[in-house]
Amino acid sequence: MPACPLSLAEREEIRCGIVRGEGVTSIADRIGRHRCTVSAEISRNGGREAYRPYRAHDRAARCRKRPKARLLQQHPELAAHITVRLRAKDSPMTIAVELANGVYPEIAVTVSHETIYREIYDHRRGDLPRDVFRCLHHRRRIRIGRRSRRPQRTWRDTMPPIAQRPAVAGTRTEVGHFEGDLIIGRACQSAIITVFDRTSRYLWMAGLPHGHSADHTLEALTALFERIPPRLRRTLTWDQGKEMARHAALAEHCEIDVYFADVRSPWQRPTNENGNGLIRRYVSKGTDLAAFSPHDLRAIEHRINTMPRRVLNWDTAHHVYHQAVAMTG
Repeated sequence: MPACPLSLAEREEIRCGIVRGEGVTSIADRIGRHRCTVSAEISRNGGREAYRPYRAHDRAARCRKRPKARLLQQHPELAAHITVRLRAKDSPMTIAVELANGVYPEIAVTVSHETIYREIYDHRRGDLPRDVFRCLHHRRRIRIGRRSRRPQRTWRDTMPPIAQRPAVAGTRTEVGHFEGDLIIGRACQSAIITVFDRTSRYLWMAGLPHGHSADHTLEALTALFERIPPRLRRTLTWDQGKEMARHAALAEHCEIDVYFADVRSPWQRPTNENGNGLIRRYVSKGTDLAAFSPHDLRAIEHRINTMPRRVLNWDTAHHVYHQAVAMTG
């Protein structure tokens, strides 16, 4: 029996749709039901020519009357057969299919696998032994419903992959192409945002003392990019961490194109990965990062940005960045 049976008003709408010559799908959409529900309702009540709302409504009421003898209660031989087959480790689906195919001619009735499962897990029925669930493959005491198989659209479905990033970002010939990531603190309760310019290796940092949710990350990154001139905000490459769930809002607020590296591909963000190794000299693992004030983060930024780097021919990120900015006008 359906959880929400058709009402008399809905049945009258079905009849009106039949008179107007509408199809099952159109009728179902109008009354807010699945087309299979409407099709079955018409079929079990004489078809389109003989369908009458009041007659169909009365029939449904009679079918719902209780007490009503269950199938296994009416046929003890069927219950005994199912018990034997379950003890033999056969699945309810196998039992139902064999009965439908007439493998056991001495059993005159058939049963669906869903009815067998319902009898197994509803111990109040008493038509099957209470411990028969132990014969099933998973041996669960209670039944676990299936989750919806409809794919759920998430923020990851809209994230631009790194393959779409402009080729110039990979050449390291102009400033304004950034790589970003998080350094996570003790017990994952706090974090620090690190953003590096790919060309100059210049570093910007922002604290997340209250957690690294998508909202906190968006707020901190927005404040961080306000320290960078808008004309120098070109691209940002990040990994697929859930802290970037609001990447679209970040791209809109900061006027920057955000791209995401492939899963488990840290080599696609080498500037940030290597730069975080330098930051770890001043921020040890297992540290409560909420203890670092904005002044502390600025001090670490200054130290790394003014440190001679071999990758820069022993120049500093500060000098290379500001020289490139001056050349861009």
